[in-house]
Amino acid sequence: MKPRMLHTALAAATPLALLAATPMVASAQPAWPSKPIRMVIAFSPGGTSDTLGRILGQRITEALGQPVVVDSRPGASGMIGADVTARAAPDGYTLMHAYIGQFSVNPSLFAKMTHDPARDFTPISLVATAPQLVVVPPDLPVKSIRDLTALARDKPGQLNFGTGGSGTLGFVAAELYQTLAGVKMVHVSYKGTVLAQNDLLANRVQVMFSDMPIALPQANAGKLRAIAVTSGKRSALLPTMPTVAEGGVPGYELLAWWGLVGPRGLPAPVVNRLHSELVRIHALPEIRERYESLGVEPATNTPAQFAAFMREDAERFAKLLKAAGVKAD
Repeated sequence: MKPRMLHTALAAATPLALLAATPMVASAQPAWPSKPIRMVIAFSPGGTSDTLGRILGQRITEALGQPVVVDSRPGASGMIGADVTARAAPDGYTLMHAYIGQFSVNPSLFAKMTHDPARDFTPISLVATAPQLVVVPPDLPVKSIRDLTALARDKPGQLNFGTGGSGTLGFVAAELYQTLAGVKMVHVSYKGTVLAQNDLLANRVQVMFSDMPIALPQANAGKLRAIAVTSGKRSALLPTMPTVAEGGVPGYELLAWWGLVGPRGLPAPVVNRLHSELVRIHALPEIRERYESLGVEPATNTPAQFAAFMREDAERFAKLLKAAGVKAD
């Protein structure tokens, strides 16, 4: 074959060769997951999100055969970790153990956010729910919400309440209580709920509206006194504990939740695999017992149901916080 004819034949063959090679390249893509998965936790180590995220991460590791590595990004009421997740590639290798504050509360408290909770994430499933627990030091002369309200009215501006930061659910819970009960306490902000509880144990602050997994062990040990739960009805895990509403604050209701999300655009096969594993994991008796020992109830729903749940919860908090006039410090 002459050189010119050889060149023409090669040129004609090249597209065919590329087409033939394409299926081979696609089939060579590794199946998910083929490397470690990052689990962003947007709150302080030792807190509820950290504890629940690590429990879930270990079980996902066992299920998928790839390690789930915790990436702690606390700060700004969970917005730092949410930013990290929102900007990550939607390839299934970055997930976030989400919290109610990031999706239901922050949009109504902060005028400026660098991500959109309703747009920039892929919902996978609800993970757990729990009321907050109202706790005080044992030597404070308070054994109920009625007692707390009476003391706060008798000493306006003299009781301190600690939180893991302005904008956290503990902050919102305490602000709503003050508004509905008609009392005034002083907010003391810490870089994490655990640090706030340390000062509650030392009686440097007098009350906390705290996540169950943090406060319940201390209450069970007698180091703190639990006086109420923040849910609309009594918790099945603490059936003898009255609600804040029962303590003379009608209309008070606040329930915390945790869930699993990824960046926007997470592939459907990844979402479906993770969802099916979460349903299986939460059906395990040892997981249910572990969660319940922390004071939380395991929960799952479909990605579509979780998306609707978050949207409706954000709308509910928008109305609630506006009516109460609650703003971040």
